[in-house]
Amino acid sequence: MNIHEKYINRCIEIAKNGLGTTRPNPMVGSVIVYNDRIIGEGYTSKYGGNHAEVNAILSVKDKSLLKQATLYVTLEPCSHYGKTPPCSDFIIANQIPYVVIGCIDDNKKVAGKGVEKLMNAGCHVMVGVLEDSCKYHHKRFFTFHNKKRPFIILKWAETQDGFIAPAKKEKTEPVWITNEFSRQLVHKWRTEEQAILVGTNTVLQDNPSLTVRNWTGENPFRIVIDKDNTLEKTFSVFNDKANTLSISKNEIDFSNNFASQICNLLFKNNISSVIIEGGNKTLQAFINENLWDEARVFTGNTSFRKGVKAPTFSGKLLSEKTIKDDLLKIYLND
Repeated sequence: MNIHEKYINRCIEIAKNGLGTTRPNPMVGSVIVYNDRIIGEGYTSKYGGNHAEVNAILSVKDKSLLKQATLYVTLEPCSHYGKTPPCSDFIIANQIPYVVIGCIDDNKKVAGKGVEKLMNAGCHVMVGVLEDSCKYHHKRFFTFHNKKRPFIILKWAETQDGFIAPAKKEKTEPVWITNEFSRQLVHKWRTEEQAILVGTNTVLQDNPSLTVRNWTGENPFRIVIDKDNTLEKTFSVFNDKANTLSISKNEIDFSNNFASQICNLLFKNNISSVIIEGGNKTLQAFINENLWDEARVFTGNTSFRKGVKAPTFSGKLLSEKTIKDDLLKIYLND
């Protein structure tokens, strides 16, 4: 790993502090280096606040060092006015001579214009350091703008014998397959994504609230597939803990590729990421239409012998780890 990769890695690391709060802006990280020493760091503030580059520059105590420093950033500095002025202008105003960028922002409002502005002002600009890592880090942002749909995470828990639910249930509540630590992790994930989606049967069978109870953070926007608009508003998913959108046959045509229609609807509602925690029918619909980016699959230390089978899919294994007696595997759609 060379010196530029070292500092871009640090940018990615600190950028994650903005996970779940920066949308619709990307969660960018930036560091400022002078004589091989970090003198400033910053990440994107909650939407409406400063971007990463501005926060990094403001954190430098001795501003005179900026004229000999290098600014590292995961994503091309913006060049347009939005909620805040262009970051490229602020870099130029502070006379930072060197800028190293992880990846270009291909949003048409930027798309190389930030780099062009910096170079025209005399900055030495390097682009493409750890580019793949930076693009993966900004996966929600790029998916939303390039594919015109949310970044989609499939999540389910299955038994040792491959079931996600028992054949019969005595109560309208979840039958837990995983342990309390895995369930806490799922609540953490909910704070990181903008929305969460389930189908009608999940509401009828489990009566979930789809909120964050075992972690600190904001509740996701709830989306419920309710084809015939028959779900009673007394179900927990309609409580006042978070906003809920019901999708019925008034919004989409369920007879043909309904997953892609849901994606179009969510894109129009500016939903940039969603966790799908539905049952087999809902999960399999998105798999069959190839509309997913990650699958996060728990295998618990239990068996049902019969019941609702887990979805079938193929993907590239990204990671796996044990959480007490559970196994978590994360896959990428390759």
